[in-house]
Amino acid sequence: MSLAADLSYEFRPANPVQRALQALVASRPGAWVFARVLPHLDSLVLRLSGGRHTVPGLLAGLPVVQVTTTGRRSGLPRQTHLIGIPYTDTLALLGTNFGQHDTPAWVHNLEADARAVVAYRGSSVDVVARPADEEEAEQVLRRSEELYVGYRRYQSRLGHRRLRVFVLERPEG
Repeated sequence: MSLAADLSYEFRPANPVQRALQALVASRPGAWVFARVLPHLDSLVLRLSGGRHTVPGLLAGLPVVQVTTTGRRSGLPRQTHLIGIPYTDTLALLGTNFGQHDTPAWVHNLEADARAVVAYRGSSVDVVARPADEEEAEQVLRRSEELYVGYRRYQSRLGHRRLRVFVLERPEG
């Protein structure tokens, strides 16, 4: 079975209000605000809903997975909320950081230790994240743009930094 299916992870078409909110979040000012506020709001909504809902899921129709990595400096578990992009029989992650100039910490954590746990609505799966090759990255980016217009806008604002794309796989053995 696929990773997305194991987690019951799926995208549903956004309604007009959700599409409008997605456009706001994709804008430069919206992305700047949400990059700073969303993690805190998401933690609160996840806690209050027993892990069933996130702010992007409720307001913008964007399903969010919780990815737990190991901090590269601290060695402690670090949780991040990300949109997983369905790709072949698994999920992929994009290190866009809302189009901000800094590479997100979770990217550095996965580059230091590829093992992670992905959770969605009470289900969790151990994974290993590997960098996507060029062809895979292009396919993931095309797919991501079909699901959320913000990804194209974020990519245009990355400046000098390289966008990292990870493909999630089950650990061997």
